[in-house]
Amino acid sequence: MTRPDKINYYLDIAETVSERSTCLRKHYGAIIVKNDIIVSTGYNGAPRGRKNCSDIGYCMRDKLGIPRGERYEMCRSVHAEANAIIAADRDKMLGSTLYMACEDPKTGEIVGGVCSCMMCKRMAINAGIREVIVRETKDTFTVYSVSDWIENDDSLSGKFGY
Repeated sequence: MTRPDKINYYLDIAETVSERSTCLRKHYGAIIVKNDIIVSTGYNGAPRGRKNCSDIGYCMRDKLGIPRGERYEMCRSVHAEANAIIAADRDKMLGSTLYMACEDPKTGEIVGGVCSCMMCKRMAINAGIREVIVRETKDTFTVYSVSDWIENDDSLSGKFGY
């Protein structure tokens, strides 16, 4: 038996959290960890009390042909990172790491090449999160330094998506 390294251990947990997602496009799971303690978890889904896309049977963004990374106001879901941040005390997030995993709900396969959207980046900055680690494959990941998101402000680029 091979013991997973600490980063993949937390990414495995984020991947499990993604199984609660109610989005029809992508299942995201996020966990915030500080000093080897899980501070909070989150997955993408409709706000509490509202019907999920999985309940109503369609995605409004798909119905309108909206591409990935654009027109989030048309999405029913709160993002996984946002839900994890909302559920945590700020003092417990200062200097923490957010781990995120994404799966395709149709195939169950890991989706690599994803990162936080501009809004979630802003929330991570204000929450005091130090880094975001995103699963690429079962054993590989990308580490994003939140301080880079401050210095390289993508909201000034004029580009859509992420």
